[in-house]
Amino acid sequence: MQDGDASIEAQLRASRARLLLNADAERRAIERVLHDGIQQELVAIAVKLQLARRLPDSEPLAAQGLLDEIEQEVRDALDGVRAVSDAIYPSVLAVRGLAEAVRGAAAVSGLAVRIEAKELARYPPELEGAVYFCCREALKVAATLGARPILRLWEADHALHFELAGSGESSDLAGSDLTELRDRVEALGGRLTIAPGPEAGTRLYAAIPVSTSRSRPDRG
Repeated sequence: MQDGDASIEAQLRASRARLLLNADAERRAIERVLHDGIQQELVAIAVKLQLARRLPDSEPLAAQGLLDEIEQEVRDALDGVRAVSDAIYPSVLAVRGLAEAVRGAAAVSGLAVRIEAKELARYPPELEGAVYFCCREALKVAATLGARPILRLWEADHALHFELAGSGESSDLAGSDLTELRDRVEALGGRLTIAPGPEAGTRLYAAIPVSTSRSRPDRG
């Protein structure tokens, strides 16, 4: 039994180490986006503003054309900032909750995934964020589950449950890398399982404990 406990402890340490490495990699990726993308866009906008100031009043068309370019580039930079912000912690998650945030992530993914997440309560931000990122990882493997997989979220028995299920012979998770998703789930005290799904498909399932003494913040 002691050997078993030691093995579980070693697995947990390895899982936490992978999560830290992944978090560092994500921070570096965000830094690259900010430095090589958005920062360079803002520098270009500053240069064009200087050029616009130097244009003589006798060239209104040239000035207007340059201002139009600047306006579009400002919009593009704002879109970039929003994308980075959503990658860190989407604003819709804080404002509207887990169900709407997961629906938004599914829409951004471009995959034909059906989301079923009715009557979810509000939870502490750290739990909502953790489950959201678990679901976002699950969406990455949705393409392996055949035509229009279903992502379900619900609360029952003091736990938040989510499952990704596909149908048909094309549903196969055997070749998918589930390490990061499994690490996230186990870090929350849950367990990730893969089982046969409907119509010979595959079902990816996890249950994450919810503290019975938690407060559910009223966020409007």
